Amino acid sequence: MRLRPLVALCLVLGPGLASAADLVVSAASSLTDAFQSVGKAYEAKHPGTHVVLNFAASDVLLRQIASGAPADVFASADQPAMDKAVEAKAIDVSTRQDFATNRLVLIVPRDASVRVSSPADLKAPAVKRVAYGDPASVPVGRYTKAALERQGLWDTISAKGVLAQNVRQSLDYVARGEVDAGFVFATDAAIAKDKVTVAATVPTPKPISYPIAVVAASKQVAEAKSFEAFVQSAEGRGILARFGFEAP
Repeated sequence: MRLRPLVALCLVLGPGLASAADLVVSAASSLTDAFQSVGKAYEAKHPGTHVVLNFAASDVLLRQIASGAPADVFASADQPAMDKAVEAKAIDVSTRQDFATNRLVLIVPRDASVRVSSPADLKAPAVKRVAYGDPASVPVGRYTKAALERQGLWDTISAKGVLAQNVRQSLDYVARGEVDAGFVFATDAAIAKDKVTVAATVPTPKPISYPIAVVAASKQVAEAKSFEAFVQSAEGRGILARFGFEAP
């Protein structure tokens, strides 16, 4: 079965596409719904600021930033992507903070015909395709690979793998029934609970934590720090909690 590409969920910003008055926030795909609400709430408190949100896989965002795409704040879905940002001197290290946590879950289509209640069930011949983020560039893929390696399941399940460009694409493949199962974050599964079922919560060797930092090349450092502080505030954490994110 040929998989249809996901309708673009991110705004890919090129040089010159954001005005000087915009505060550009590049955030991991799993933050899409939560940060849309965070952005609106921030704008309400800062009428002169327009928050432009750019969503994609964390590594993709970093490549954009390192290539000179406009960005003021970078929010990643894992520590390795932010570590790469540090190595590339793409962020102000002094502003790096963890602001949220998440969980990895195994999901199946709501009307799934194959019974799956744990990652081990994915070894069954009836399971043909399993979606997850590309471990080379997508945090949820890295978490998935590490979790399955610890259970001794990676080689078997990766042979059935359908690589997604970001966590929302993995969710979309499962929601449309184009794969038998997939791995996403718990917050992603929650927004599509009418189309997918959580079969299991999958323990990860390392906690799923989200770091945020001000981009080194930002021309609006004070505003960027203000946005980061808002994300960490009681109101910001309250918004994140509504979408299933937990405090670090």
